[in-house]
Amino acid sequence: MKNIKAIIFDAYGTLFDVNSAAEKCKDKIGDKWEGFANFWRTIQLEYTWLRSLMKRHKDFWQITEDSLDKSMKTYKIDPTMKNELLNLYKTLSPYKEVHEVLIKLKEKNFKLAILSNGTPSLLDELVKSNNLENLFDDLFSVEQVGIYKPDSKVYDMPIKKYQIQKNEVCFLSANTWDVSGGGNYGYNSIWVNRNNNIFDKLDYSPRHQIKQLGELLDIL
Repeated sequence: MKNIKAIIFDAYGTLFDVNSAAEKCKDKIGDKWEGFANFWRTIQLEYTWLRSLMKRHKDFWQITEDSLDKSMKTYKIDPTMKNELLNLYKTLSPYKEVHEVLIKLKEKNFKLAILSNGTPSLLDELVKSNNLENLFDDLFSVEQVGIYKPDSKVYDMPIKKYQIQKNEVCFLSANTWDVSGGGNYGYNSIWVNRNNNIFDKLDYSPRHQIKQLGELLDIL
């Protein structure tokens, strides 16, 4: 992949394990913790898309709480666990290769940034709690434009900040709809397919498919 000037990462599911909040409580939740975690994530994403279409914006933390409420009722989780689960979401664990890969990319003088649905404070807390704050040039939040991915206004932000062309961005996401959103916008999108999933049919095929971020070093 040539002429890349910026490497932009989605945060949730790409750099940070969204299931790690529920997993840390799996002794209390029991065997249903994984199904609950996946359901919570699905409802969370659905709410971002629906609110964008309805033009009824709420920030990602409010949506995370709203989707948790529904998920806890659906899976009959003890209501007293709500604050514990929410607070764990602020300190999700990164995937094991993330720190080392970011250091190597930083040494190559790429612009490194996160482009996420998360609020500025959530993203700031995530990178600081995992000692990653010195590795990113920017943390771009959808709150700067008031609408969620995959709206083009979100993907515009790094282009405007860095004054570069769309095809000079390498964008990585574990979410197929986000890979397609960035790719249809004009990014070189790479799918981080950790779980052998099937790609969506949304008028875009990823430039590359990788299982973990370390494989990116062989592509650039």
